[in-house]
Parts: sequence; structure tokens; C-alpha cells
Amino acid sequence: MPLRILLADDHLIVRQGVRAWIERAGFDVVGEATDGTEAVHLAEALKPDVAVLDLAMPVMDGLDAARQIQQSGSKTAVILLTMHTEEHFVAAALRAGVRGYVLKTQAAEDLLQAIRNVTRGHVYLSPGVSGAVIDGYLSGVPAAEEPLTNREVQVLKLVAEGHTSKEIAGLLGLSAKTAESYRARLMEKLDIHETAGLVRYAIRRGLVEP
Repeated sequence: MPLRILLADDHLIVRQGVRAWIERAGFDVVGEATDGTEAVHLAEALKPDVAVLDLAMPVMDGLDAARQIQQSGSKTAVILLTMHTEEHFVAAALRAGVRGYVLKTQAAEDLLQAIRNVTRGHVYLSPGVSGAVIDGYLSGVPAAEEPLTNREVQVLKLVAEGHTSKEIAGLLGLSAKTAESYRARLMEKLDIHETAGLVRYAIRRGLVEP
């Protein structure tokens, strides 16, 4: 029986390309999502063997989606697709229960190998990522902890996508006052005092694309 795969990426052309590679390798793509929230719902409904999630997606990013999938008790192994090689991104992914961390700059075979590895219970890191993690370990300097809570990251992402506090409140099920409070807390925590600065920070974090 072929492995059952869920794909999540907000770019249709990327999903089509990844799906073609996966199906050519003999795997079965059972669902596609355009954002993290949809990916979480599909993972719960379809119970795929592997969820391949883009890191930067609207509404909820791949990292938060991975956390929710793991916290639900699902046996689905999660692989993140990303452009980021920095150690703190990798560390955050591993803490969230991600089993595979694959760079978009690598050959498609890299993703196929990741799928095979994670379904055997192993962790798979792209070669470029592995080097960053090893370098960090040898330096003796621990990866930086995430300064923001999961909810604050969600709010930051939505702010960077151009949503107003009222829209953020509706998307996250909050009151407008609470959404505005989160925005103010973000600025205080990050010592950033204008929306444009929050957008630049979110881009550097890989939460949104430029």
C-alpha cells in the first residue's frame, strides 16, 4: 500500500510540481491545503502518513500547523519545506515535533528521501541544514529560544500580511481589543514601534514572503 501524503503550500504551481514528483515516486497524495489551518483540518480528517508543509503560509504557518498536528496525537509525520538554513529555525521545527526539514533549494530527490526516512521513524535534515545544526552544536552556543508565544507569532504573521486588528480578531476568534493588545505587546517585546518594522521582522523570520 503506497504511503499517503498531504501537501500544504499556498502556491498552486509549487503544489503541482511537488505532487508530480511524489506521485512519480509511487506515493499517494490524498489531500492539498493552501494554508496551515486547512492543513491541520485535513490531517485530522485524512490521517495521512506524512504531511509536507510549506513554512511560510497565510493565516497559520507550517510551524504552527506542525505543532497542532503533533499536539492532536496524530501519527502523521511532518516535513517542513523552507528556504531557511538558520539554526534557530531548525531548532524551533524540531521542538515542534517536525521529523523532516527540507530546503527548497535542494533537488526533489531530497524530499523523497525525507518522506522515506520519517516514515521509518528517523529525522531527516537537508545536507545544508545538517551543517548548520552541527556547527551550532560544536560552537557550544545553544539555539536562541523563540521570544514570542504561538499566539503572538500568529498575530505577527497576520499583521505582516496587512490585516487590521479587527480582521485579526475575526480570523483568530478574539475581541478587537485583545487583538490590538497583542499588536502592542509584539512591539514592546521586539522593541519595534511601527508596523513596517513588524513586517520586516516577519520576513526575516520566514513567516511571510517579501
